[in-house]
Amino acid sequence: MHDTVSSAKRLLEPAAVVRLLPGARGRPAFRMAGLSTLILLLCAAKDAMPSSSHWKPTWPSYRVPVILPQSTLNLDKPQFDAEARLEVVSPCGPACHKSSPLPTYEEVKNYLSYETLYANGSLTETEVGIYILSNGGDGSQGKSRTKRQIYGYDSRFSIFGKDFLLNYPFSTSVKLSTGCTGTLVAEKHVLTAAHCIHDGKSYVKGAQKLRVGFLKPKLKDGSKGANITNSAMPEKMKFQWIRVKRTHVPKGWIKGNANDIGMDYDYALLELKKPHKRKFMKIGVSPPARHLPGGRIHFSGYDNDRPGNLVYRFCDVKDETYDLLYQQCDAQPGASGSGVYVRMWKRQNHKWERKIIGIFSGHQWVDMNGTPQDFNVAVRITPLKYAQICYWIKGNYLDCREG
Repeated sequence: MHDTVSSAKRLLEPAAVVRLLPGARGRPAFRMAGLSTLILLLCAAKDAMPSSSHWKPTWPSYRVPVILPQSTLNLDKPQFDAEARLEVVSPCGPACHKSSPLPTYEEVKNYLSYETLYANGSLTETEVGIYILSNGGDGSQGKSRTKRQIYGYDSRFSIFGKDFLLNYPFSTSVKLSTGCTGTLVAEKHVLTAAHCIHDGKSYVKGAQKLRVGFLKPKLKDGSKGANITNSAMPEKMKFQWIRVKRTHVPKGWIKGNANDIGMDYDYALLELKKPHKRKFMKIGVSPPARHLPGGRIHFSGYDNDRPGNLVYRFCDVKDETYDLLYQQCDAQPGASGSGVYVRMWKRQNHKWERKIIGIFSGHQWVDMNGTPQDFNVAVRITPLKYAQICYWIKGNYLDCREG
């Protein structure tokens, strides 16, 4: 519990936490609350560890805060002049992040405010408020490396054949027209990395006409979808593209520009112009690494060194901060934006369930006892980020109460 509380202290200072309470006639009323209340609500997981001797890795139940829009401003149309970046590099490792100054409440509100880019090129900025919902009671760039992100023996698996590619969970992985990967998280929504759309200063070329590609079988003329099983070669696949209607990017990424803070907010949500009609993977609050099954994470992406192939991998988490997971999953540019997921027991539904708990971002150089070492990094979905992303998807904070 001490580690959990220590991590939570990075979120907010005690003076300005607001509580959302039921008011007259069911309308919300606002009240100031102390840091201790926020810590308990943000980070305390109910029933995180089953008491049964037959233990199953179980999804904790988090009480998630509320993030609501406060005001929206129209901005000038962006220039779309940045080059698409398929990787992010930062020299700030776990020790650096853990020793960084604590953000204030106003700073966190600023980081979680966001820009929305529309298909017609218009741009808005939305300021947000952070609240606690209760039913009453008290309560800098590192040096580049040409060949990297492969650690020893290449442990990635290329996924072939429509029987795998078109089935869950691999079918949730999609390709962005800017070259990155994304993951289906709702009927019309794709979660990806912010750097795939915005370089921290400007939107990338192609962001205005952004498309999402779905891998499908490439049918031969006259085959009418016949399942050809006699060939020893894998079936050829092609991408079917859907345009993006609008894109949300947190200001923490835009203001951070991929520095120590920016990498913590390297995520974005895309809304498609029409439903994709595939099974999607829900998002969830990232549990501590020690509670992950085998301490492992999984993700699939479209690595550039294997064009046209969906590449799956899994590996152990080596370290973590409140916002980031450090691991050495083999990956190459193009896999950025992949949804990092785990499979755990959902006690309420009495079944196993996969959830996205992070977004693969890039790599960081870390000074390990005087020796430089690089890790691949995933952005964790914290309670605050869950509340924000869920609100972008649902549009109603009441549907985002349980992480």
